[in-house]
Amino acid sequence: MTEQTTPPAPDRFDPPLAPRAEKAQYFESRYRVRTGDVDQHMRLRLDGTARYLQDIANDNIEATEFHATDPFWIVRRTVIDVISPISWPANLTLQRWCGALSTRWTNMRVRVTAEHETNRFNTEPRPPGLIESEGFWINVNDQGLPSRITDEAFEMLAAMTDEHRLRWKTMIPDPLPADDGTDRPHVLRSTDFDPFKHLNNAAYWAAVEDELVEHPDLIAGPFRAVIEYLRPITPGATITIRRTREGNRLLMWLIVEAQVAATVSVQPRAYA
Repeated sequence: MTEQTTPPAPDRFDPPLAPRAEKAQYFESRYRVRTGDVDQHMRLRLDGTARYLQDIANDNIEATEFHATDPFWIVRRTVIDVISPISWPANLTLQRWCGALSTRWTNMRVRVTAEHETNRFNTEPRPPGLIESEGFWINVNDQGLPSRITDEAFEMLAAMTDEHRLRWKTMIPDPLPADDGTDRPHVLRSTDFDPFKHLNNAAYWAAVEDELVEHPDLIAGPFRAVIEYLRPITPGATITIRRTREGNRLLMWLIVEAQVAATVSVQPRAYA
């Protein structure tokens, strides 16, 4: 892994997530932090957070009339802002709404708040947890191709935001660096794949958590983690991970058959 000594300018590519408009309706659901979603220090992992984001997305669409007309969506990017860490045990409240959209895709915002409890493992009172997230979701047809959102679904989503001309712009423009001989493999399991033979979004974050073991300083306080999915990863694929540390910013590239399948950025952030 290469390491640069010059730190990047703070928040170089990633402005704060837009707050919820006062008029915006939202879908709310509650979950409980499970021990299978936390690390050895009881911190809610990024892959655990991703599972809750998927759960509320599924629950949200099932609660609308559009689970039959607009049932298929894929995620192009996920932003996770850990503002106040969440740990076990805790009860979670997730609120989901549309932050921006166009005719074929949306930015879906999810706010995760946590009320912590105490037990024999965590005996000290802890402040409430807060994670803000945003997913760039693309509506697709049954062939997996981008498809126009139905008029009824568009009307419902558009009522939550004044931004109706959402365009894609990468948050991780950094090019793949040359191989310096420190690439590492990442082993996939059959359970990492969904019924459509796509790698589950949470499984990508598991690879990030493996790397963060070597960079605990990046997540010691508030931080932002971003992943952009560039190409599908299917069963039987072999993943190679290339990474570099630029000051206080970790960059990762997940490579399959000499092509970048996903890019990742993790860095500390200051939040007002």
